[in-house]
Amino acid sequence: MTAEPVHLFLNPAAGRGRAGRREARILALLGEPGFPLEVHRSRAVGDLEDQVRRQVDRGATRIVVAGGDGSIHEAANGIMRAQRSAALGVIPSGTGNDFAKASDVPLEWALATRNLAERIADDSATRGIDVGRINDRFFANGAGIGFDAKVTQIARSYRLPIGDLVYLLAIFRGMIDGIATPRMRIAAAETIWDGPLTLANIANGPWIGGMFHIAPGARNDDGVFDLLIAAPVSRPRIMTLLPKLMTGRHLGEKEIVHVPVSRLTVECSEPVPSHLDGEVQPLQERFEIELLAGALQLI
Repeated sequence: MTAEPVHLFLNPAAGRGRAGRREARILALLGEPGFPLEVHRSRAVGDLEDQVRRQVDRGATRIVVAGGDGSIHEAANGIMRAQRSAALGVIPSGTGNDFAKASDVPLEWALATRNLAERIADDSATRGIDVGRINDRFFANGAGIGFDAKVTQIARSYRLPIGDLVYLLAIFRGMIDGIATPRMRIAAAETIWDGPLTLANIANGPWIGGMFHIAPGARNDDGVFDLLIAAPVSRPRIMTLLPKLMTGRHLGEKEIVHVPVSRLTVECSEPVPSHLDGEVQPLQERFEIELLAGALQLI
């Protein structure tokens, strides 16, 4: 059994407060094997990332996050920006838990905690998963440019206790506000797209927003992204595409382009919204995106 402390980072606000309410039980389950635990709580956006980076630079090699996709996004950035290396363990406690689904982590948080405690106690081998980098930020599950980023921003503004349905509500609100179709030039080994579009999604995992099966074949350990581009579509067409997006049956639709890529550049005619793992980024016009194969070790 390891004598080195395991560092648990908990975002009490994740999952509309679920992570905070589960804290005592998470500590009991994770600490059951008897290894030392150090607990760190996030108090603001960006705080968890800074804390993770500091602890890894000080020598922490096992980082456990109890939170949602936003917390995992911060932890991944903290680990990737640190001068030393550390492995990541996940206790899903968010709304969508897209990264947990992509990584075959049980969505039942107590089971995930028990499994994690056993692997740490047994000093089980970690497994490498791919990480994306877009300009100066990293992402673990996926990135979106265009309409899905706008929807994400709207969804984050709501505080309704309706789980994943908040993204459906945000889509309807986004359509009312208008669907921008800026011109984008997307180039990988060759030009894939040059013209107006609704969105570009760079998927490292198959799910976004908890309920949208955006890239059914995506795996976060295969060395490639699934790039999905949606051509300009009308409001009625979005309504007919929604059920297919939720079930992964949209890839054959005429408006959808789907290609595997590991590196690409996106140049936009105007500053556009984007998100990384559901975290909204400042408006930007140019995106340099690359995949870092096996760059993050998962406990």
